[in-house]
Amino acid sequence: MIFLEYPPCSTCRKAKKWLDERGVSYEDRHIVENPPSAEELKEWVKRSGLPLKKFFNTSGRKYKELALKDRLPSMTEEEQLALLASDGMLVKRPLAVTEERVLVGFKEAEYESLQK
Repeated sequence: MIFLEYPPCSTCRKAKKWLDERGVSYEDRHIVENPPSAEELKEWVKRSGLPLKKFFNTSGRKYKELALKDRLPSMTEEEQLALLASDGMLVKRPLAVTEERVLVGFKEAEYESLQK
């Protein structure tokens, strides 16, 4: 599993603690220093079953500065993926990526499935 996080993020720290306490192994990846590529994001969106909009960090400062709430609806999927890939701070975190699934954010009930 790849665990994409922004270390100062409290939700990321909570998710990482949860994984560590349960002995779930993962490869740690700093989402700002090593942001996901547009190709990775495209694959992960498909695997997650979620709409692309769910991958945006809608509560982030950068999202608000760029007025993405108003701009996203008129952007193509490729433009949105390129934008997400351009700045890890735009991506909702943490991301837990396995062969079968992609979890966006941290919900304990969803993370439970990672142990099976």
